[in-house]
Order: sequence, then structure tokens, then C-alpha cells
Amino acid sequence: MITVLNRQNSVANQFLLELRDKSIQQNRARFRNNIERLGELMAYEISRKFQYNQVKVQTPLGTSTVNISTDNPVLITVLRAGLPYFIGFQHIFGEADCGFIGAYRKESDADLTINLDYLATPSLEGRKLIIIDPMLATGQSVIKSVNALLKHGTPKHVHIAALVAAPEGVELLEKKLSVSHDLWTWALDEKLNELFYIVPGLGDAGDLSFGEKL
Repeated sequence: MITVLNRQNSVANQFLLELRDKSIQQNRARFRNNIERLGELMAYEISRKFQYNQVKVQTPLGTSTVNISTDNPVLITVLRAGLPYFIGFQHIFGEADCGFIGAYRKESDADLTINLDYLATPSLEGRKLIIIDPMLATGQSVIKSVNALLKHGTPKHVHIAALVAAPEGVELLEKKLSVSHDLWTWALDEKLNELFYIVPGLGDAGDLSFGEKL
């Protein structure tokens, strides 16, 4: 299932606008802060799908009953572009176990391949897993990441959290991702261009957050 959050009006659309605007996004600190904000808001939306139990808490004046989540997810982000988005999720899921994936694209005129050369994760067996990657372009990095992660246990469910997604990436996940999963994105954009970048997209999230790569 895919959930496209900008189809409902909210203050999050202002943050998304600022991420896309080519003049505003040159303010690197503001760019990262907007990604963190959207990470927090998406984490809240995902948390609504978790399981909850009632617990009682003693206040200074009496007893209150509150529904508390019984799920403590594992957060996995793709370095380096995913770091600001990941921090937003950490603000909401402060006690979550965390892991990291090093993946990068290798481009040619006719093709694109994804190299994955680093992975650190806790056990995923029976856990809710949230994969945090700002741009879902071709979908290849998500497929490769999930396949690598499955060597560390089978998660109960996988949530894929993207800032912006392309239809080509969504289609690949539907065809190739065998685990139980939901895709969350703030925007489903028009297409990929000839260099496999999302259009209209927002540019290179890693470069805009941290500076251009050598």
C-alpha cells in the first residue's frame, strides 16, 4: 500500500515547498531542518498504524488511562542523504534501535546500478522496520537494501519512508519486494528523467544537505 501525504492539506506542504524551491533550498541549514520536520511528521503518521495497549498512569490528582504503542521499531537509514530525515524519525521514536546502510548509484548513459558497501543493523526478527531514504527514484536501492537486511532476520512489517517518489520506483517495489510492506511518501512525482533523477523532484538531497561530493 502507498500513502501520499501531500494529497491532504497540512502545514507539511509548506516545508515541502521550501525543499523544492531552488532559491530557498540553497540555505543548507533550513533545508536540513525542513527534512527533519517532515521526518517527524511522517514518523507520527506511521505510528498510527502500530499496535497499542492501555496503561494507567498516576497523576498528582488521580489516575489516567492512556493507549501506548507496544511496537518499538528499528530505524534504518541510507547514508548520507538520509541522515536529516532519520533524525526527524529519531525525535519521535527516541528509544528505537537503529541501523545504517551505505549505498550509492553508479550511472552510465544507458543504465544505473546501485552499489551497497556498508550495512550495520540490529536483529530484525519479528520487528517493525522503517527504512528511511529521502528519494525513491528507481527503487533499486530499496530492493537491494531489503534483500541485504533480510539476512539479519525477517521483520514483522516494513515501512518505507520517502520524501519524494517516482512512479517507476513505486512500480518496481510492487513487483519485486516480497516482504509485507507499506510505502509512505510526501509526494508522488511525475517521472524519472534520462539520468534517473526524479522530475520535478528537488535535486540531490545529499548535496543540498551537506555539500557537493568530489
